[in-house]
Amino acid sequence: MNATVTDASADGATVADASAGRTTAADAMLWIELLLRQFPELLVELAPSYRSPSAPPAVPSPSSSAPAGPTRAEREEALRIEQAHGLTPSGSRTSPVRLHISDAVRDITDGVVELDEAVHDRLRLPRPRREQVAGRLLRVAGLLDRAAGDDVLLEHVRDEARRMARRCTRALGGAEPVVRVSGRCPWCDSVSLRAFPARRAVLCVNPACRCTDRACDCRTDPAHRHAWSEGAWMRLAAESGGDLAELTASAEDTARREGRR
Repeated sequence: MNATVTDASADGATVADASAGRTTAADAMLWIELLLRQFPELLVELAPSYRSPSAPPAVPSPSSSAPAGPTRAEREEALRIEQAHGLTPSGSRTSPVRLHISDAVRDITDGVVELDEAVHDRLRLPRPRREQVAGRLLRVAGLLDRAAGDDVLLEHVRDEARRMARRCTRALGGAEPVVRVSGRCPWCDSVSLRAFPARRAVLCVNPACRCTDRACDCRTDPAHRHAWSEGAWMRLAAESGGDLAELTASAEDTARREGRR
């Protein structure tokens, strides 16, 4: 009898693990697809912006007889971007490079290369051949089925794809998603608790809120908000009168919602 119960429990755990693995793989695929759609937009954003034809002409400064050219750092950055991605910005070479965009491109490009190599290494496959970002992402996506039994690998792929997709979204000007959750802040008693899925955290957005934790910057920095990470959500739910299940659900992957924007 005990053996039967043990076997049934083991079978149930196996089924649950398999279901969780499929969910993680599906989430990873959604983030990869979102990144595949948005990364080309990020490359387009590298093109320099120009003054609108309807804008009034700039009045030259008396101290300068010619427009200033790009700085040495801007020229070096432009050259590095062109060499790395085969991009040649159209128009005048004196147009400034958008450094926050190029930083995001570099971060995502390096991240995709590292992810591709990590997946191949974990699956004991030969070192992947060189490929553009889109090709590497498609290659990783094609290996998710082979990684089905490796929860650590699947979670790593999902987390990295999510991080890079959100970096891409932020660079393109997308707003960070915010979810209102029930309950009152344990510190200020206001209904100002908000979940920030990208940060995996719940914050009190009341500007007047101050906690009693001496290590928290909300005591000294007016711009700082007290935050609860996932490890503190059970206690937060108990102290705020909120729902732990709601807090957990609020921080679930938002790739489907973000992908529809």
